[in-house]
Amino acid sequence: MNAWEQNQIGAYGAWAAEIVGRKVGSHSLRSGDFSDVDTWREAARKRVWERLAPPELPELPAVQVDAIGTYEGLSYERLSWQLPYGPRTEAVFLKPEGATEPLPGVLALHDHGGMKYFGWRKIARIEEALHPILQEHQESGYGGLAWANEIAKQGYAVLVPDTFTFGSRRVRIADVLPRIVGKGVDPSPDEPSEEIHAYNRWAGEHEHIMAKSLFSAGTTWPALFLRDDQVALSVLGARPDVDSERLGCGGLSGGGLRTVFLAGMDDRIRCCFCAGFMTTWNDLVLYKNHTHTWMTYVPLLPRELDFPEILGLRAPKPTLVLHCTEDPLFTNDEVEVSRQILAEVYQRAGASEAFRLSCYEGGHKLDAPMQEEAFAWFKQWL
Repeated sequence: MNAWEQNQIGAYGAWAAEIVGRKVGSHSLRSGDFSDVDTWREAARKRVWERLAPPELPELPAVQVDAIGTYEGLSYERLSWQLPYGPRTEAVFLKPEGATEPLPGVLALHDHGGMKYFGWRKIARIEEALHPILQEHQESGYGGLAWANEIAKQGYAVLVPDTFTFGSRRVRIADVLPRIVGKGVDPSPDEPSEEIHAYNRWAGEHEHIMAKSLFSAGTTWPALFLRDDQVALSVLGARPDVDSERLGCGGLSGGGLRTVFLAGMDDRIRCCFCAGFMTTWNDLVLYKNHTHTWMTYVPLLPRELDFPEILGLRAPKPTLVLHCTEDPLFTNDEVEVSRQILAEVYQRAGASEAFRLSCYEGGHKLDAPMQEEAFAWFKQWL
């Protein structure tokens, strides 16, 4: 960039951009320093784990079935399990009613959306009644559809878990220091929307505190996401009605971010789609980190791998990226750079046909046409 070009950190922008810039990272497959893809993946993943600094991966927890039922041709189970830290995790499991054979499994990853009060309920539905906030969210982001239900109807076993600081895993106001409670409230699901909006505003402001606490503890936010999602993947794969050799994942926005790390770092994910979360570190340095939360960042890693290369660690396994050209969270030019990076990674892995980045008109979303492409991708590869 030119030194005088406007950016989000002003006169420091050109200098900061030079730190990461367009240089190929030390652990990039594009560097030419690795003899083959497997050698690269092992070395690069080792470095990503070091930078993530995750807590130890918990063992497969005891899973409790809290409720069962049917809804619109699907059987569902309300599940919960306890991790070694934080509140109990709640999830919903969906599959076609009457299915008897093991089905390919999909871990459906919910978004951020500025709504930490809700988790799995943002993308799944097990009853006709829907909270007005969720109704609006699904209309604006998903074309009025609960996409986890839609893919389950096509013959998949789908698990939709809450993740770290969302839904059942959210931070409760009653558990924090009085001096940082402010206007925060702990609403119940049947309370008016304003109470839930108040919690979501508080939780958004609390992200700064959570991020600093995680850094002070020697770990990172993406690491906590990844561990929560890996445990959920283990829960899904352990079920007798799921084919553990055919597991996929996907999501929009925060769910796309979670896909980048889970699909990039866990070989159990055979096929994935990432919607509304693909760009470069350069974009985040100069233009767009103000549109994102603390959940995106891994200190020091940008000098070693560009952001899309985290997802590229799964090459040659199938990967679909979906982007909307009017999405305010990303710069289109940088999304194109990320496409070129991933295309080169997959070309070097001898699997160019297993990567695709598709662009749609409109803003930040995973609407019906985008879902159709994602589901066709799963049908082709999973």
